[in-house]
Amino acid sequence: MTKAVSIQNDELFMKLWVNETFRVFYDRLINEDDRAWYKNLIIDLLGRNFKMSPEKDDLFDNLRFGDLLKLDSPVQYYEYIGDKPKLLKTLHGALDEYNMSNSSKMNLVLFDDALEHILRIARCLKQPRGHIMLIGVGGSGKQSLLKLCTYMRGMEYKSIEITKGFGSEAFREVMKGFMKEAGIGGTGISFVMTDTQIIDETFIENLNNLLNTGEIPNLMIAEDKDEITNGVRTICNERKIVDTIENINNLFIDRVREYLHICLCMSPVGSTLRVRCRQFPSLVNCCTLDWFSRWPEQALLFVSNEFLKELPDATDEVKSGLAEMCMRIHISVEEAADRFYESLRRRVYTTPKSYLDLISLYLKKLDEQRNEFHLNKNRLAIGLKKLNDTNSNIAELKIKIESMQPKLVAKNAELKVSLVQVNADKAIADEKEKVVSGEAEIVNKKAADAKEIADDANADLAAAKPELAAAQNAVK
Repeated sequence: MTKAVSIQNDELFMKLWVNETFRVFYDRLINEDDRAWYKNLIIDLLGRNFKMSPEKDDLFDNLRFGDLLKLDSPVQYYEYIGDKPKLLKTLHGALDEYNMSNSSKMNLVLFDDALEHILRIARCLKQPRGHIMLIGVGGSGKQSLLKLCTYMRGMEYKSIEITKGFGSEAFREVMKGFMKEAGIGGTGISFVMTDTQIIDETFIENLNNLLNTGEIPNLMIAEDKDEITNGVRTICNERKIVDTIENINNLFIDRVREYLHICLCMSPVGSTLRVRCRQFPSLVNCCTLDWFSRWPEQALLFVSNEFLKELPDATDEVKSGLAEMCMRIHISVEEAADRFYESLRRRVYTTPKSYLDLISLYLKKLDEQRNEFHLNKNRLAIGLKKLNDTNSNIAELKIKIESMQPKLVAKNAELKVSLVQVNADKAIADEKEKVVSGEAEIVNKKAADAKEIADDANADLAAAKPELAAAQNAVK
């Protein structure tokens, strides 16, 4: 993985040796007591064999090896990374590129522990037959870091989707496709599988065989074998290997083991992982182990600061206090969970996802409260504006009324004069109405008398008409 040109002095060689022993032995230790003992052992061995006495914290806190800074160069050496800001810049650049090229965005905070996990995963994916098992409670960021490392390596991130009816045969078919892509096409594949996707123990059995031998028994049928033979034969010819069936099959298996990287994401909760490791030893023997432990205080504080640094309308002092508050809350919950376990022997797990949810909940509630505050503020402002407008209108009306007061007095005086004239005219009109009424009675009486006379005359005329007619007839 590395060359002499990358290790130019005794100190770098010592750090490389410590790094490799950490990856082989230290990563398999499961508790802090064993890890502390191993660090002391390394310091003792360095003093006795390397004749060096490095500062313990400085050595182990800055132990970073990888080739992530030179992925674009034709020659990628596995070398010491002493420039942490440059590494962070490279990772943030890769993360931005990933988010631009994928619909599912990742918002990662790259603190020191995350950097160590990324370097471990990248080291594993660089190695032929490099397989890794990430062990940590849910929400630790295992899959997110795998996606980032896979993207940086230019490999394909593959996983399975559990649907109704998905069983052992469907899983074998999926694995067959991945093996063909790796063995025939030479495609680098990072196959990620979580413990929640293991709905059948045969999944683990097949992976155990693949880890151990590079193949799954009784997987390929005759058509698949013909496809493999035709696809790998050209590769044999390019490598000047005799293209016998045995050589072709061996080359296919070698290419599968070289390009297909199995990445398992497991949770240590319960006894399931221990049972599976005992039943399928290749999970431990053939995989690099990477434990995702509790985040230390510095990591918690770093993460909360990163999430709260863009908080609007808050001073740096307030942001710092909020970040520390989130950290203290999370630590107090962890301590309470430990006391709960000591009292009742029951585990309550607090995960990094819980911490991120705490910060997200705070930001969400803060945004809701701010929106409610601004809404009420706007309502109050609108109400005050309407009150001010009403007061202004009332003031204007008062001024108009005061200016019109003399006119009103004059109008009232004119109205009084007019009212007197109206009353006088009304009295005259009433007198005339009485006179007219008396004359109307006389006229009506005379009209009635005339009508009576007329009626009598008409009656006499009607009575005389027959006689007149008779006389007229006699004259004729």
